Amino acid sequence: MALIPGTLILERMGTPGLPFALLLSGSLLERMGRSAADNPFAGIHQLEWFDLALLIPYFTLVAVLGLFGLHRYLTLWRYWRYGRNLKPAPVREFEEPPRVTIQLPLYNEHFVVARLLEAASEIDYPRDRLQIQVLDDSTDETHALAERLVGEYRARGVPVEYHHRSHRTGFKAGALDAGLKSAMGELIAVFDADFVPPKDFLRRTVHYFTDPQVGLVQTRWSYLNRHYNVLTEVQAILLDGHFVLEQPARAATGLFFNFNGTGGIMRRAMIEDAGGWQHDTLTEDSDLSYRAQLKGWKFIYLPELECPSELPVETYAFQVQQARWAKGLTQVALKLLPAILRAPIPLREKLEAVFHLAPNISYPAMVLVSMLMLPVMIVRFYMGWFQMLVIDFPIIWATFVSILAFYLVSQRERDRRGWKRAVALMPALIAAGISLTLINSRAVLEALLRVPSGFVRTAKYAIAGSRLPSVQRAKYRRRSGWLPYLELAACTYFVILIGFCISTYNFFAIPFLLLFVGGYSWAGLTTLYEEHQGRLRWQREQEVGVQPAD
Repeated sequence: MALIPGTLILERMGTPGLPFALLLSGSLLERMGRSAADNPFAGIHQLEWFDLALLIPYFTLVAVLGLFGLHRYLTLWRYWRYGRNLKPAPVREFEEPPRVTIQLPLYNEHFVVARLLEAASEIDYPRDRLQIQVLDDSTDETHALAERLVGEYRARGVPVEYHHRSHRTGFKAGALDAGLKSAMGELIAVFDADFVPPKDFLRRTVHYFTDPQVGLVQTRWSYLNRHYNVLTEVQAILLDGHFVLEQPARAATGLFFNFNGTGGIMRRAMIEDAGGWQHDTLTEDSDLSYRAQLKGWKFIYLPELECPSELPVETYAFQVQQARWAKGLTQVALKLLPAILRAPIPLREKLEAVFHLAPNISYPAMVLVSMLMLPVMIVRFYMGWFQMLVIDFPIIWATFVSILAFYLVSQRERDRRGWKRAVALMPALIAAGISLTLINSRAVLEALLRVPSGFVRTAKYAIAGSRLPSVQRAKYRRRSGWLPYLELAACTYFVILIGFCISTYNFFAIPFLLLFVGGYSWAGLTTLYEEHQGRLRWQREQEVGVQPAD
């Protein structure tokens, strides 16, 4: 968003300053009209075909980003008008509790499996109506640990079963589908390994299924390690935008919304009617959600019921998780949007599905905008200040301001007393979003090109606000490869852009460019630092004779 002060440029060229001329003119409207129509570079520069070849795709991409920004405002309006007071109630209560199966999918979750099993075993529900399935695909010591813990809980009378697969066919979706074959419950609750379901979870959710059209009840995520570091605080705010604003806004206005893969309970008949768990996307939860709602099933969202979870504490783990979600949601869009657009549902539901399933296209759009920014700045050097203000102000309002408004409102709604801390975190939040552009762009392009990839797990360490023991950091860490170096190269590019802005007196653009510098440098440097510290710990462990797990 290059805004070049026309007065400074004119003065550098020897032309009388624009403010002085405006003082001699008539009314304010006349002055603005003349300023808008005036071309200070008439006879000096005219747009050529090469300029248009840069400006047209640049502003087309910016317009796409602006559409998603305007959708954030629409979501805010829907939330404020309808979703803010969302408090659904069951039509009645069951006289006899329905049978429930709790599924706990695992894959190499050595640090969190004990916490998960403890929480699941303490859920308040009649034991004769409950079945707990541990669906373990682990290939490390989690296998033996989980099997032993299940045996101990069974000896105490907990109705828990252990199922281990020697393969990962279908990844999480495959494990859930395999467990469904031996599930006894008519309702199926799912909790990922990093979740700690509350004791009253079933008591507060099952009665919504007295309505035979209800297929899902989704609860709101909360975060055990929200204040562990700046990264976890920023992640919590990003997720709050979804769980505090988007989900209630969609649920309250009758729009499709998704099961979030965990912290929810479903009717088994809905899963089967929608075609069961399918593993041709990386977000099997969103895939099932849309297939079920196209079949007419009703979803319930409970913003008052929190389900605690753990956030990634390391930069690359956060990026990998977000990339998996970005690719999976894009895969779901490619798979289901044609059917959604043909379905006999209102147009507003179709449009909302497009905005819900295709937002990650903004990441490659942002990369392209970044690449075009320098040449566009050079071309736009010859535009007057008022013309550029007319163009840039709506863009800033639709993109940058919408982000601030969206996430600040989410924090005010979540915590009326402590939300102001989020104001100081907004630069970090925007920088974190920028840090995702490269890895998420690759993920989206892989989805568009139908490039297959495995389900990459996110490392969890059973953190609940305390510092992470150093010996655990080396476990389950994935190598980042080329990514941090590419991020630092992108950072260098934006430093060059800032230098160009200084040389052309375009100081207005510098704060925005600094966000890109901060986002890319933070992501690249923290990832390299965390990996370096991990190597040092591994070396120390080798010196004392400790062999860390791969």
